[in-house]
Amino acid sequence: MPRRKNPTKRSINPDPKFNDKIISKFINIIMINGKKAIAEKIIYKAFQKIKTIKKENPIKIFKKAIDNIKPTVEVKSRRVGGANYQVPIEIQSDRRLTLAFRWLRDYSRMRNEKTMCERLTAEIIEASMNHGSACRKKDETHKMAEANKAFAHYRW
Repeated sequence: MPRRKNPTKRSINPDPKFNDKIISKFINIIMINGKKAIAEKIIYKAFQKIKTIKKENPIKIFKKAIDNIKPTVEVKSRRVGGANYQVPIEIQSDRRLTLAFRWLRDYSRMRNEKTMCERLTAEIIEASMNHGSACRKKDETHKMAEANKAFAHYRW
């Protein structure tokens, strides 16, 4: 991080198929080793399967899933007087979105379906219904913050 100026935010171009910046960000998160075309294929196939399974707009279901996964608070470790405390802190909107994407990616990779497209499809559908591992991770994060509410005065 620079000492003098804060870094400027880079603008992300919307994805070519749906013309949406959130999907473009998610494509960048899914991408491995710079293979963007493969990441796009995975996501677009997942959206196609969501459309056939749920018979609804897949972008709407995806955004609902992301909203269900986004955390509002997290705990950060603070050292005060020789002791480490888990201090609950509210999260900024950019970090909320990043955490939601990361959890969706990681927990879809851990699933047992055959292809990444099927794994992602299942995780998005479950997250849109407020089930699934990514939603469980959000609930665990909120429970940790609730349990450590007594240390909130160490926030700075």
